Amino acid sequence: MNSPRPARPSAPHIASRRALSRRRFLRGTGIALALPWLDSMLPAFARPADQAASPLAAGRDPRRMFGVCNNLGLLPGGFFPRDQGPDYTLSPYLERLREHRHDFTVFTGVSHPNVDGGHPTDVSFLTAAPHPAGSSFRNTISLDQFIAERIGSATRFPSLTLAVNSGRSSLSWTGAGVGVPPEEKASEVFRQLFVQGTAEEVAAQIRSLDTGRSILDTVADQAKELQQDLGPRDRSRLDQYFTSVRDLEHRLRESRGWESKPKPVVRATPPQDPASPAQYMAKVKVMYDLVRLAFETDSTRAVTLMLNSVGTPVVELAGETITDGYHNLSHHGQAPDKLAQLKTLDEWHMKLLAGLFQDLKSVQEGEASLLDRTMILYGSNLGDANAHSTTNLPLLFAGGGFKHGRHLVFDQPENYPLPNLFVSMLQRMGLEETKFASSTGTMRGLEFA
Repeated sequence: MNSPRPARPSAPHIASRRALSRRRFLRGTGIALALPWLDSMLPAFARPADQAASPLAAGRDPRRMFGVCNNLGLLPGGFFPRDQGPDYTLSPYLERLREHRHDFTVFTGVSHPNVDGGHPTDVSFLTAAPHPAGSSFRNTISLDQFIAERIGSATRFPSLTLAVNSGRSSLSWTGAGVGVPPEEKASEVFRQLFVQGTAEEVAAQIRSLDTGRSILDTVADQAKELQQDLGPRDRSRLDQYFTSVRDLEHRLRESRGWESKPKPVVRATPPQDPASPAQYMAKVKVMYDLVRLAFETDSTRAVTLMLNSVGTPVVELAGETITDGYHNLSHHGQAPDKLAQLKTLDEWHMKLLAGLFQDLKSVQEGEASLLDRTMILYGSNLGDANAHSTTNLPLLFAGGGFKHGRHLVFDQPENYPLPNLFVSMLQRMGLEETKFASSTGTMRGLEFA
C-alpha cells in the first residue's frame, strides 16, 4: 500500500482516550488488512491502496502522455527565448533541440495558480493542488492517474510511475490524495513489461485474482465495529481507505485477462541500472529508453518520471568537471563557476530530451510516428531554483498530434494557468473533459494538428 504525505499537526494533541495501535489489523479467514494511519494513532496519515483504473474503450487511435519534472528546473536565461511566435529565435538550451523545433512548443508566463512554497511544489506538478507547503495540504489526483482511471484497462499497465534518485517521491497521486510509489530500477520495470513468467507463476497469479471473497466482506463486522469508535475525520479517512481497497479489488479483477495474455517480445537488451546516484544522466537515459519501449509495445499510455535533482549528489559526467551537488549548484547566487556547471547539466538534459524525441520519431505506428501519438510535457515546478520561485515555469510540450513550432508568451506577472494544458491533453486523449483542477479552459494558442 502507498504512503501519503505526512500531515503537519497545527497544535498539540491531548488524548482523552487510549490511542489505537498503529499495528492494528482487521482480521478474517486467511486475511489481515492493515489499517491506515488515523488521528487516533498519532501522527495522522493514511495508507490507502492504489486508486483503481476504470475501463473505457480508447479507440483505434491510441494517444499517450509522458510527464517529466526536473525539480530543480533550468536556468531561465538559457531556456526562455527572447522573441515569440512561429519564427522565434531558439534560446541557447533550445539550440540542442533545433532538429525538432517543429515538434514542440515552448511557453513563457505559465504556472500553477496558488501553488507556492518552493521545493514542496513538485508534488503538485501534475495535480495543481494549491499550497503544497501548507500544514493542511492534501493532494489531489494527478493527470496520469486521471487518465489511467478512464482508459487504463485498455493496456496491460494502466500507468507507470518512474523516478530517478527520488527517495520515494513521485509525480503520481490517486484520487484519494495518496502518492503512488515510483519504480527507480529500469531493469525491474523491463521485467514486468516484457519477461513472461512460467506457466506455474501465471496460474498462481490468476488464482490469486480469482479469490472469490472480498477482503472487506470478510472483515465487514470488524470494520463496522471499529468505525463506531472513531471521530468524524477518522471515519471519513477510513471510508476513503475502504473505497480504495474496493477499487483495488476491482482493478485486480480487470487484470485477470492480461495475466493469460503473452507479454510483448522486444529485441532490446534488458537495461542495466546505473549503480550510483551520481550517474544521474545515465539513469535518465535508461528511463527514456524504457518509456519508448513501453509506448512502442502499447503496454501503457500514461507515464510519469520524477527527476529528483534535489536528491542528486555531485553528478558524474565523462569529460565534464562537476564539483558540487546539484542542489547546492542551483543556489548559485550568480557565482560564475556554479552557473557554468549548471549550464552543463541543463544542456545535458536538453541533449537527452533530443535523443528521446528522435527515438520516438523513428518508430512508425500506422501513418504516424510514435512522437505524433505521444504527448510529452517536460518542465519543472520551479521557475528559478535559486530564488525558489514557482512562477514562469520552464516548460516544453512536444508531440501528441498538436501544431507545434511556436513560442507562446503569456502574462509574466499574472501567469496563465498550466492546468489549461492538461485539459487540452485530456481532450487529445479522446476524453470529453472541460475542467481539471484550476483550469479555465483549454490551452490558448495550442491547436490539434
